[in-house]
Amino acid sequence: MVISKAGHIYVLTNDFRNNILILDPSGELIDTWTLGLEAAHGLTISHSEDEEMLFITDYKTQTVYKTTLWGQILMRIRAPEFLDIYSGSSAYLPTGTAVSKNGDVYVADGYGSSYIIQYDVEGRYISHFGGRGEDEESVNSSHGIAIDSRGAEQTLLVTSREDACIKRFTLCGDYIESINIPGAYMCRPVIHGENLYAAVCWSDKLYAPNTGFVTILNRDNVVVSNPGGIGPEYVDGKVRKLRQEVPLFSHCHDVCVDNDENVYVCEWNASGRLPVKLVRLH
Repeated sequence: MVISKAGHIYVLTNDFRNNILILDPSGELIDTWTLGLEAAHGLTISHSEDEEMLFITDYKTQTVYKTTLWGQILMRIRAPEFLDIYSGSSAYLPTGTAVSKNGDVYVADGYGSSYIIQYDVEGRYISHFGGRGEDEESVNSSHGIAIDSRGAEQTLLVTSREDACIKRFTLCGDYIESINIPGAYMCRPVIHGENLYAAVCWSDKLYAPNTGFVTILNRDNVVVSNPGGIGPEYVDGKVRKLRQEVPLFSHCHDVCVDNDENVYVCEWNASGRLPVKLVRLH
């Protein structure tokens, strides 16, 4: 899910009849449109002074679609078959994107080999980094990705979901740090204001069904709240293993935050339940 400047909530679905649902903050349906995709997975919005654009990732067609808010396709970024890392049977199944201030597009191969592929604003290949492994700079299930503009310079946040971790890179792909949140198998980091929000699909154990919650970190990457989960407790500077406490959610898949800091949560495998709105109380 993403929110436009007008406050409309764009929800991506993998129903080929309605890839995009446009809702108002109360949940009323404004409009729908589709690209006819059956495996649409990642949605990013890019803001500029005079326009907003969507980036839709579909792992079945192995394509990223850049569109207007109303579904006009402006660019396609297809599978990087020219890269040696995808020779032979190596899988490429992209799940998400992030767009930097200069227009570079970072594509997360979250269901494939977990590389991050960097393109320029015209969709031309620049570099790649990450990939599965045991090294600090490796990423295991790069399910979600986001630009972090809270510091002096933009950096890139990538979920290493199988490791219950978010990894930070420079925009050139150099590894900086790991943000470990034991027990929280997160889908995508979302930056709003000074905080980092993430939907936790499974907790306590990887793939444990119906154990989702939302985690919120402050500017210092300290967990400050877990709606639906146990409260954070730190020992020797490390957060103790997290888990769901209240069954508010099944499998949280993404969040977005409005200007009033209300949080909207969408889910995977939740029997068709529409997004849930969490209203800020103070």
